[in-house]
Amino acid sequence: MTLKDLRTTNLLLLVIVIPLIFYILKLLSFIFIPLIASMFIALLFLPLMRWLSKRGVPNPISILIVILIIVAGLKAGGELLQLTSNEIMNTDTEFFTKAETKLTHLLVSVEQFFGIERVQGSNAINHYFKQNNLLENFGSTFDFISNTLSMTLTTIFFVILLLAGSINFQKILNNTIFKQHYSSVKIFMKIEKDIIKFVLVKFVISLMTGIGFGLACFAFGVSFPIFWGLFAFIINFVQMIGSVISVVLLALFAFVELDPTGTLLLFILTITAIQVLMGGILEPVFMGKTFSINVITILVMLMLWGYIWGVPGLIMSIPLTVFIRIILEQFPKTRLIADLIAGEEQSINLLWKKKK
Repeated sequence: MTLKDLRTTNLLLLVIVIPLIFYILKLLSFIFIPLIASMFIALLFLPLMRWLSKRGVPNPISILIVILIIVAGLKAGGELLQLTSNEIMNTDTEFFTKAETKLTHLLVSVEQFFGIERVQGSNAINHYFKQNNLLENFGSTFDFISNTLSMTLTTIFFVILLLAGSINFQKILNNTIFKQHYSSVKIFMKIEKDIIKFVLVKFVISLMTGIGFGLACFAFGVSFPIFWGLFAFIINFVQMIGSVISVVLLALFAFVELDPTGTLLLFILTITAIQVLMGGILEPVFMGKTFSINVITILVMLMLWGYIWGVPGLIMSIPLTVFIRIILEQFPKTRLIADLIAGEEQSINLLWKKKK
């Protein structure tokens, strides 16, 4: 077999293997989502584990401290959800009546603009947002809660295994991808540093965005400021798409509640300015050049991991892309792909010149 035939065979095998890998990831998502999420969470707590180990704290005690921190975080999230639900439940029926009236007028205006004909006498909201059977809604909600709880418990279990050393990620890198111990340690430390920096910066930026949205709602008299602040904080973890969704949904909600005057326009400009300041200015400054990923790559990865793993895939798409880029950078044959992911035009041009 000639070298050209061997290269063609390897290329065909790669074309077959890559879709097969993604199919397995989608099929076994109930295992891979908690495993990957636990890996990122464990990376966050590894510096704390090392710090406790240097001070002579036994490993089981260190793991217990980490578990207590995670439980405290979940408890704080539960309290916020309870505050949000109480805020919505305490709203009087007048608000919902007003919201229904405004939504009906908006839908009628859209129908008139596009020339859509609806059955006379039918309610516009019921026509476009048909309510399903109560038992079906309850069943889907129960499935969602049970799946979320199962994923959370499995993730915590994997985090404990990773921190306890039962699953040694560094050794896995050494035995599978990198054959030299020094290289695996070096790459593992780089992955740990970059992922920790990404998660911490994203958490702080999302928290500031949520606080900004909540304060804007409070200042302009928009209902449910706690809910919108919490929503902006969570959805902001979805790169690029999350910021657009939070601004659009809150703007539509403000349109329903506020009069269409200068106040509404000022409110929309305010929340847009908050999102631009946090996501467009402060986040790139704090990230630096560590996560210089091409915009096209971000969109492709969002669609890919979102299709494979849904919402968890959207949240973990950028850390996964960073991880893949760091791995690809270590090999000369795949460095071009890493540069394409990063959007480093100078490096790409140099590589193409060398090939020519």
